[in-house]
Amino acid sequence: MSQRINEHGQPIGEDVPDWTPRALPGRETMEGRFCRVEALDADRHAETLFKAYRHDAEGVLWTYVPMGPFDDFARFRGWIEEAARDENQPYFAIVDRTTGEARGIACYLRLQPAHGVIEVGGIVYSPLLQRTPAATEAMFLMMRHVMGDLGYRRYEWKCDALNAPSRRAAARLGFRYDGLFPQAIVYKGRNRDTAWFSILDRDWPALEKAYTAWLEPGNFDGEGRQRRSLGALIEAHRTP
Repeated sequence: MSQRINEHGQPIGEDVPDWTPRALPGRETMEGRFCRVEALDADRHAETLFKAYRHDAEGVLWTYVPMGPFDDFARFRGWIEEAARDENQPYFAIVDRTTGEARGIACYLRLQPAHGVIEVGGIVYSPLLQRTPAATEAMFLMMRHVMGDLGYRRYEWKCDALNAPSRRAAARLGFRYDGLFPQAIVYKGRNRDTAWFSILDRDWPALEKAYTAWLEPGNFDGEGRQRRSLGALIEAHRTP
């Protein structure tokens, strides 16, 4: 892209040649080696999700998201039914390919197809999904659909600035820190300063190579431990 200057000599932003609005991400299933990311459905996913989330007995998973915690199945299923109907914030279940059971959820939100911008969020991973190859693969599948298949320009990650695990996850997954928005929202009766992260279209080719290399069977030993970290592979493929 080239920088434009108007008739007054003022910079007015880079050209985006031949830009057209992108398609909405839809709800099609995304297949991986370790997991399947599919449209959230109460009949298929509510029971196994609730069971998976019960491994977090103290409800810590729900600290930094606007929903939950859920103490009873009926209320949880009601929320799943509502989330599954939300066309502006399509939710997905992350299903373990070995067991066929849902282990977590995530969604696309703040859909801006005219500008090629979309956010991934609403991420609640059960303890059964956390720190597994499937956890990383699910984020790659969702990212690849938006940045690779649909050609978006910007893929965002936002979280409560106090949510240290989410901030570490964003950095590990290849997002760059954009800055802090103080007093961005009020949720659960408290203030949230929001930390912003993003991946741009120019970042995507290197990230795709890094994720693909990380997910290769040869990158895991006989006990499923990684040989090369995702961070190391991103660093090796990314242009300074």
